[in-house]
Amino acid sequence: MLYRLLVPLAARFSPLNVLRYPSFRIVASGLLALVLGMLLGPWFIRELAERQHGASNVREDVPDAHRRKGGTPTMGGALILLCITLPTLLLADLGNRSVWAALTVTLGYGAIGFTDDWLKVVRKNSKGLAPRLKLFWQTAIFVAVFLLFCTDLQFHGRATFPFFGVGGHLDSHVYFPFARRLHPDLRWAYLPFALLVVVGTSNGVNLTDGLDGLAIGPAIVSALTFAVLAWVAGTVMAGFDIARYLYLPHIEGAEELSVFCAAMAGSGIAFLWYNAYPASIFMGDVGSLALGGALGTLAVLTKNELLSAIIDGLFLVEALSVMIQVASFKLTGRRVFRMAPIHHHYELKGWAEPKIIVRFWIVSILLSLASVASLKLR
Repeated sequence: MLYRLLVPLAARFSPLNVLRYPSFRIVASGLLALVLGMLLGPWFIRELAERQHGASNVREDVPDAHRRKGGTPTMGGALILLCITLPTLLLADLGNRSVWAALTVTLGYGAIGFTDDWLKVVRKNSKGLAPRLKLFWQTAIFVAVFLLFCTDLQFHGRATFPFFGVGGHLDSHVYFPFARRLHPDLRWAYLPFALLVVVGTSNGVNLTDGLDGLAIGPAIVSALTFAVLAWVAGTVMAGFDIARYLYLPHIEGAEELSVFCAAMAGSGIAFLWYNAYPASIFMGDVGSLALGGALGTLAVLTKNELLSAIIDGLFLVEALSVMIQVASFKLTGRRVFRMAPIHHHYELKGWAEPKIIVRFWIVSILLSLASVASLKLR
């Protein structure tokens, strides 16, 4: 919004020229989200605590040690969404279709999570929204975003969009990391594949959100990684196309997604201040489903669907641990892990909660560094 309003005034007031540069707006977006989150955090926690009246927001399928966390307010993800949305609307180019696609999925998935949390807290329904309904609405929002932004989708390379004016093309090829010549065209099979990436990442973050700060830490790392990848994919400096040099697809306007990513990282850092062990507030599904949906959408929009399996590898492992546990129990009657998701397995092995959290963060950082390294190893 500010970008569109103030840039035309740069001819009269030269300091406004800084808004022309995505690099400035990326940093400003992250700082604004961080400051907003830090300032609003204490008030937000007090309001949620009053409205939830000390209700127990601890999941039932967790180790007994978690019972002591009863009374901690949940739905803190709403603060994250606010701190993502405002900087993005103020500092991103709102003529960019990719920005609107990412923001729509994030807020839409946040609405699903909000409904789930609301049922649990207000209606005292411990099960919340039925898993099938969650999956239905996640799919519906993905399809709605596709129809809104991609109705003229044409395969064999590029999709064109009927609305807005900058960026947002969707490529039906899938690009393999560490193999620059391997990028098969999935054609119409790309749509269910993209849906799997978005919904799978959303649910992976949701499953990871079981310890204080466990999900938000890797989410911050992933958001920063996608900020780098989006900037690389869309930036041309003095005629030099960085993406082409690195054998990546150039995506017009992708650098604007870095503004969105920076807002995600800034809001996540602010939330971590209050969510770090021992947590003063829980993220809730309103945050975990939204952040996962955002990361999955970024993977699709920046053409890093397969690389996201590395970037978001921690979330993938958490989701796989649940699937393996369920499949093993149904087929053999035995459990592979003491409890799933896998972070509870380590809890029951005697690992202290802060140790699990920090070690999982370290793994996430290593995976993201490997992902960035793949830019040159092609």
